Amino acid sequence: MNLPADPGASGLTSPSTPHVVATAGSTEPSAPLVVLLHGRGSNEREILSLASHLPPEFAYAAVRAPIGEGHGYAWFANRGIGRPTAESLAEQMAWFRRWLDDYAVAGRPVILVGFSGGAAFAGGLVLDDPERFAGAAILYGTLPFDAGVPVTPERLSGVSVLVAHGEQDRVIPAELLARTWEYLTTESGASVRTRRDPGGHQISAQTLSEIGTWISATGSPAA
Repeated sequence: MNLPADPGASGLTSPSTPHVVATAGSTEPSAPLVVLLHGRGSNEREILSLASHLPPEFAYAAVRAPIGEGHGYAWFANRGIGRPTAESLAEQMAWFRRWLDDYAVAGRPVILVGFSGGAAFAGGLVLDDPERFAGAAILYGTLPFDAGVPVTPERLSGVSVLVAHGEQDRVIPAELLARTWEYLTTESGASVRTRRDPGGHQISAQTLSEIGTWISATGSPAA
C-alpha cells in the first residue's frame, strides 16, 4: 500500500487551529483507540484507509496534521527530512494532546500508528509521555532525535513498540533509520516487534498484516 512520502516543510500553527479527525471501526467509547498519523504532504483520509485492513473491534481516529504542506499537511517544521525543530514539535504535540485528552478519557488504551513524518510525531509523543500510550508503531520513519524529547535508556520501559523499515527506503536518511532501530531495540527498554521490508518507503501488505497482529496484542486486556 503506497502512502505519500515526506519531502521537507516549514511553518508553525496556532493553538486555535481546529482538529480535523476522520474515524472508523468501533463506536464504543471504551474500545481501545488507535490514532493514525499520516505522512508529510498527506491527510487524514488517506491513512484512514488502513483501518479497513485492521482489527474491527478497535476504534480508529485519523487526525489531520495542523501545518499546510503542498496539497496536504505536516506535523512539524523541520531542519531537514526527519529532523523536527524542537519549538515546532513541542507546539504541535501540545496541540495534539489537547484533542487527545478530550477525546480519550483517562484509562482508555491509546495506540499510536505513525507513517513517515507521522512516525516521527508518534515517536515524539510517546517519548514525551510514555505512560499515556499503550503502544506506538514507528513505520518507515525516524524518532525525532535532537528535538527536545528525551531519548534516554529505559525511557519506553513497558511500552509496546512496532518498528518497520524498508530496506530500499531512499526518503528517510539512512543514519536516522539506523539510529531509530538501534535505540528502540536496545536502550529504549520497550517491548519491541520489528520488521524489515525488502521494498522502499511504503507499507507493504505483509507489514499491514503485522500491524494488525501487533494492535490486537497491544490492545487486548492481557497486554
